[in-house]
Amino acid sequence: MFLESLSETILFGKNFSQKLKPFSIVLLKGPIGAGKTSFVQGIAKGLSIDECITSPTFALSQHYYSGTLPLIHMDFYRLNSSSSAEELFLEEEEELNQNGGIMIIEWPELIIPIIEFYSLIEFSYAKEFGRFYKISNYKKPRNS
Repeated sequence: MFLESLSETILFGKNFSQKLKPFSIVLLKGPIGAGKTSFVQGIAKGLSIDECITSPTFALSQHYYSGTLPLIHMDFYRLNSSSSAEELFLEEEEELNQNGGIMIIEWPELIIPIIEFYSLIEFSYAKEFGRFYKISNYKKPRNS
């Protein structure tokens, strides 16, 4: 999917939010400045969250409770070990399981192996302007 502008990215996030159900996990991959946080801002609008959504790069995790569903927004950009990423993810997953909200993770590469069900949105720059987005849904098979 091709999006031309920031406003289209936010609208795409807003529309995408309508497909999310409680306990959804959405992973966002892409280069710096590709629109990951703007997409989350759109999701927040779609969930009627009235707080200002910013990147949790330094806080690592931000929680928003004012909307129709709680939103946990995480950013693992600054984490450099799988064990740190897994520990933070598991703590926040517990919160997700208690509040029935939605979890969105930017820079999820370190924790993808431990997540069973998720949607992955990959962001990339277009040649001249705009962004490309690819959406995939994953359900890992359970070991028998």
